[in-house]
Parts: sequence; structure tokens; C-alpha cells
Amino acid sequence: MQQRVAKYDALLLIAAFIWGTTFVAQRKGMDHVGPMTYNAFRFALGALAVLPLVLFSKTRQTKRLSKANLRFLLWGSSLAGLALFVGSSLQQVGLLYTTAGKAAFVTCLYVVIVPILGLFVGHKCGKTVWIGAGLAVAGLYFLTINESLTIGKGDLLELIGALFWALHVLWIGTLAKRANPAHIACIQFTVCSILCFMAAGLFEDISLEAVGRASLAIAYGGLLSAGIGYTLQIVSQRHCPPAHAAIILSLETVFATLAGWLILHETLSMRGLLGCALMLSSLMIVQLPPLLSRHKEKNAPPLPVDHP
Repeated sequence: MQQRVAKYDALLLIAAFIWGTTFVAQRKGMDHVGPMTYNAFRFALGALAVLPLVLFSKTRQTKRLSKANLRFLLWGSSLAGLALFVGSSLQQVGLLYTTAGKAAFVTCLYVVIVPILGLFVGHKCGKTVWIGAGLAVAGLYFLTINESLTIGKGDLLELIGALFWALHVLWIGTLAKRANPAHIACIQFTVCSILCFMAAGLFEDISLEAVGRASLAIAYGGLLSAGIGYTLQIVSQRHCPPAHAAIILSLETVFATLAGWLILHETLSMRGLLGCALMLSSLMIVQLPPLLSRHKEKNAPPLPVDHP
């Protein structure tokens, strides 16, 4: 039993590594193409990556899909794609002005924001959530606010994006109760890609030559992050408690910071490192009580089915 748990923990750790290092790929990709162009091709590849899961899915839920549920799947997943478009666009543009490590830590604030937003839809919120939120705010202050009490443009965009990631997570939790996760992922990736292509057509010059130069970074963000990372998460979470999985997946922030340091030569001051430590502590504190509990709470906030 312990060996089985260790196996799925390892898969989650690989997913966290992929998602963390994807922040570096996102930065590198924008050396050649604009943020909307990068996301357009990235999520198009993501949709193609999960398409085999849709085509070969033979679950009872899929076989019994009624017309009403099909309509719900289409418009619900399209709405998720819209939230994904806003969140990913803010994240991608924000990466033009901040480091990969800082972007990852600020983005992961959705782990704290989700249970707080859940209060508006009837989810319970324990004391540890407020403690975690306080630590997150303190960490955010040290990580993004400078001595003149101003926040950088990139950090602000990532912070607004974290709110949309949280809304996306809550909506995905509702969708997943009535539809196949692979179907949701494929549709939302497709919708997000279409919206990104439209934005790129309006605000950027799309050059196939430039896309070719960015192809490796695009492939990493699309095939590995959306495709393989998503698959590993789904497979592992069938056997691991949600809070247990969330703690491991939150390590993507650490991997993003390390990858930014090794590949992009990004550095953090002692003030920034303190902020990272406080924010990582907040992620752990928020997710720890469900892990220690014997029974999973019925109203526990859902985990995302995709990451940046």
C-alpha cells in the first residue's frame, strides 16, 4: 500500500516539476512571439494532447450523455475556457515584467483564494484558511511590494490573474460533477486557443518563422504542461486525497524559482525569499487540515484540472 502511494506521489511530483518549469518555457517563448501568439499555439497543442483521452473514453458517464448534459458541457466548458483565457493571458503578459519564480508564487495564491471565494457558494472556511490567507498576504507584501510601497506591473497582473485562476477552479469543480474531465479540458483548451488567436490577430504580428523559433517552448507548454501534466494529475488523484495532492502540486512554485535561477539567471533578494517562504507556508497550512482529517469534507474546494 505504501509503495502504491509512493508511486502516485512520484507522478504528482513530476507534474509539479513540469508545471513549475513551464514558467521558464513561457518566458523563453516570448523571446520570439507575443504572449497571445504563444498561448494560442500552446493551448491548441494542449487540446490535441487530451483529444485521444476524449476519443477513447468509454466511461458510463460518456455513454449516457443526454442532450441537456451535452449543452451544459459545451457552454460550461466554453465558460471555463473564457476564464482560462483571461487568467492565462494576464499570466503570460505579466511574465514580460516579472520573474518566473515570482509569477509562480503569486499565481499559486489561487490555493488560498479558492476556499475564501467558496464562502459565497456555501463552502465552509476554517480558521486555518484565514491563517493561511494572512501568511499569503504577508508573503505577497515581501515578494512584490518594494521599499517605496509600490507593486510592479507584472506582479499586479499575476495577482489579478490568480483571482481568475481561482474562479476557474471553482467553476471546474461544478462542471466535473456532470461531465468527463477529459471532455472539459479539450473544449476549454480549444476555446482558450481560439480567443488567443483572435487577440493575437488584433494586437500582434503572427509570424510562422517566429513561431518556428519558439516551437520548443510552445511544445513544452502545450504538450507537457497541458497534456502530460494534466494526465498525471488525473491518474494520481484517483488514488490520492485532494489535500495530499495539492501539497505536492504546490511545489511547482519551488521548481519555477529554481528553474528561473538555473536557466534564466533570475535572483531573489532576502526580502523576496522571505516572501516566498511565507507564501509556501500559507499553501501548506490551507491544505493540511483536510489531509489530517479522517473523512473528506463534502464541501471541500475542488482542485484544478489544468495548470499554467
